[in-house]
Amino acid sequence: MKKRPINARRGLLAAIALLVPCLLPAALSAEEPGANQPAKPTVDYWQPDWMVRELWGPGHMPRGMMVRLLRHTTFMQYGVGARYEGKTSTVPKTAETIAAGGRIFAENCASCHGPKGQGNGEAAFALSPSPALLAYMIQRPISVDEYLLWTISEGGKQFDTKMPAFKDKLSEDDIWRVVAFMRAGFPDTAEAAPKP
Repeated sequence: MKKRPINARRGLLAAIALLVPCLLPAALSAEEPGANQPAKPTVDYWQPDWMVRELWGPGHMPRGMMVRLLRHTTFMQYGVGARYEGKTSTVPKTAETIAAGGRIFAENCASCHGPKGQGNGEAAFALSPSPALLAYMIQRPISVDEYLLWTISEGGKQFDTKMPAFKDKLSEDDIWRVVAFMRAGFPDTAEAAPKP
C-alpha cells in the first residue's frame, strides 16, 4: 500500500476539523427533544422566588384590582347598555354646577371616596375592595361621560362591591353635577362657589 504524503494527511485532518463543528449541532438535536436546552437555574439568594413571581394573571391579582378590571373590561367589551349609551353631561360647566356637585359629593360619596377622591373616607377602611381612587381615575381615558353615569347610577352590585346605586337617589342632573365636580379636580366647595 502506498503511503500518503504528510501534506495530504494534514489536509484531510483540516477538512474534518472544519466539518465537525458544522455537523455536531445537527447530531445533538437529533438525539432527543430538549437535550440541548439550558439547565433550570438554581436558587439565587440575591433574587428570591417571591420577588420574581408573576404579579398578574388568574389567581395572582388582588381582589380590588380584579373587580376594577372587571368593570373596565365589561365596559370595553359590552358597553353600558341602551339606558346609558351615548349619554353626555347635560349641565353647564359653571362654578355653580361645580359647587352643587361638591355638596352632593360631600353628602353621598366622600364618606367612602374621601373629600378629594383619594379613597380615604371614614368608611373606606371597612370596605373590601377599597373604594376607587376617583382623583386618579377621572384623569384616565376610560372616564368618558357614559362610563361615569353608568358606574354612579348602577353602583357595584354586579361586580360584588359595596358601591351603592344612585339611580333612585340622585337625579341624572345631580350625577352630572358630581361628574363636573370630579372633572374640576375636587375643589373645596368654598372655592367652587360663585363669588357675590
